[in-house]
Amino acid sequence: MKKIHIVTLVLIAAAIAYMLVTMSKDLTTYDTIASAKQKQGKFIHLIAKLDRSKNVEYDPVTDPNFLAFYAVDSLGGQTKVIYHSTKPPELEMSERIVLKGKMNGDVFECKEILLKCPSKYKDDPEHQKRDFENKMQN
Repeated sequence: MKKIHIVTLVLIAAAIAYMLVTMSKDLTTYDTIASAKQKQGKFIHLIAKLDRSKNVEYDPVTDPNFLAFYAVDSLGGQTKVIYHSTKPPELEMSERIVLKGKMNGDVFECKEILLKCPSKYKDDPEHQKRDFENKMQN
């Protein structure tokens, strides 16, 4: 084998290894609130529900880029969430919330909120019946 072939194969292998390492940073798992509290300052993803027993703090007139609420995970862990952006319009109706950010003490400093719409995950016979009827009419 010529030296140029060996160098080319090594460069291709290095490029593939670099891509795999770069892509692995995007692969994340969901943390619980308890495990998030042990990963202070590290960027994590939480999946939780809005704690409806506590008030959501949001006043768009005073500060439209401040939202504070409490979230509860599936194991019962609870944390206060601070989000420095506008309130997602369907926050209170969402069944699950994916929070991306960092723990700072007992407060989760959120950078991004993803809402999980309950209608996408529940079997609603009425909704299915309407969809079927609409398809039959078309």
